[in-house]
Amino acid sequence: MKTRGFEIVSMYESTGIHLPERKTGASTGYDFAAAESVEIQAGEGCLVPTGVKAYMQPDEVLLIYIRSSAALKKHLMLMNSVGVIDADYYGNAENEGHIFIPLYNYGTEAVHIAAGERIAQGIFTHYLTVDGDTAGHGGARSGGFGSTGS
Repeated sequence: MKTRGFEIVSMYESTGIHLPERKTGASTGYDFAAAESVEIQAGEGCLVPTGVKAYMQPDEVLLIYIRSSAALKKHLMLMNSVGVIDADYYGNAENEGHIFIPLYNYGTEAVHIAAGERIAQGIFTHYLTVDGDTAGHGGARSGGFGSTGS
């Protein structure tokens, strides 16, 4: 039985991308890399594909943060501050659970991100719910990125 981890999205299986990994024994986050090269103009945002999906337990979430080097050296930030990857995002019919990193260039020059460049990090954690929560009794997720409502 799988507990938590990463897999490559089917359309990227033969591209040679790597699964996120921690770089040291004390690293908290799993580094995510861009699956394709992208150019982000100054003052603009872009959804950067990773080619990766994540599976986890129903009471877990994968939180996505910008890598400090991307923020400091490239003037990039996550457009939503912290990305939230829900357990039921994995395997959804729209995009298999493909994780995209929404980056914003707050600098004054265009930023190039090369395929394979590490841009974000993900941290798995448990979360709590309130008494009487009934969200788990509804229908299954049917969409991909941003599909839990407006």
